[in-house]
Amino acid sequence: MLARRLTDLRTSIQDQGLDALIVTHQPNLRYLLNHVGTAGVAVVTANDVEFLVDSRYLEAVRARQASPQACPGLRIRLVPGSYDDALVECLGALGGGAVGFESRHVSVATYDAWRNRLGPAAVRLRPTERMVEAARAVKDDFEVSCLRRAAAGLTAVADAAFAALRPGVSEREVAGVIESSLRDGGYERPAFDVIVASGPNAALPHHRADTRRVEAGDLVVLDFGGVLDGYCSDLTRTVSVGPPSEDARRVHNAVLQAQRAAIAAVKPGVETSAVDRAARAVLESQGLGEAFRHGTGHGLGLEVHEEPRVARASAGDAVPSLLRVGMVVTIEPGAYLPGWGGVRIEDDLVVTVDGADVLTAVSYDLQPRSAGQQSRSAWI
Repeated sequence: MLARRLTDLRTSIQDQGLDALIVTHQPNLRYLLNHVGTAGVAVVTANDVEFLVDSRYLEAVRARQASPQACPGLRIRLVPGSYDDALVECLGALGGGAVGFESRHVSVATYDAWRNRLGPAAVRLRPTERMVEAARAVKDDFEVSCLRRAAAGLTAVADAAFAALRPGVSEREVAGVIESSLRDGGYERPAFDVIVASGPNAALPHHRADTRRVEAGDLVVLDFGGVLDGYCSDLTRTVSVGPPSEDARRVHNAVLQAQRAAIAAVKPGVETSAVDRAARAVLESQGLGEAFRHGTGHGLGLEVHEEPRVARASAGDAVPSLLRVGMVVTIEPGAYLPGWGGVRIEDDLVVTVDGADVLTAVSYDLQPRSAGQQSRSAWI
């Protein structure tokens, strides 16, 4: 698995006229080397991977290299002090050439430090864009299996959240139940800060749970995810505390239909902006176009927001972003009405040869649950 990833990266390195690539972004290091940590630098060359790591991670790296998860061609370089000094020493040993670095993840100050330490050396530093991230956008079978399990586990977490919602409970208390349920479900940590947005707070797409207490009749947006084996899941449901009003039913149904239209549009070779348009057209037809104030979705993997972006086409896009088999994305349209509240519905899915396979499995229904009914209800 790692050998294939490195082979693909080396092809990209060669295609860009580089002799090596400096990798500093931690999710990219995990993808290429299976390294789990907060520090480390890799220099990927045509034949080797020079991995600079400090003493905190040395034994873990050695143990991994003695296991079936070993990275082929990896050579460990212990960093006794500064990573910048160790990197400059490593680059100097290359004997010159063009070396790329991840421009999105290297500050100007760090770049200047490298350049100043290299001095007149023959190494030429060149900024690169998305060399590893572009490969990460298409998941292999192992990654899809991880993402599938991470998504499936959110069903039990949603059950706990639904059970916790009642008049008088605070948003933070519900968020605490969700975080605890993620841990109980085997997740390493939440994938992001849990969103519990009740009543008028539901009009704020990225509201964070506060001390507001839920009231009867509120719509509540619940947005949460967990990290399992390094891979992220992401789910949003909007629920009604007590019988939903006619307006709540109308907005919820419009958002649900927008999401279904977007999912139906997902196919290999389709532009991501076309998926966004499918959701947006439904909401516009319901008079809610101006209430949809963000993109329809995003890629999901080692990071909760990664490529591809499922949104309107941007003037800065050099080429259209196309869906490919193996991409895992969220589809999450919403409608937000200041002073009233909002609705967002989000699921995770993988692009397949035939369209899309939805990975999350929590019902969308605002109808009450009758005795003995197995499907989940969003009427709390």
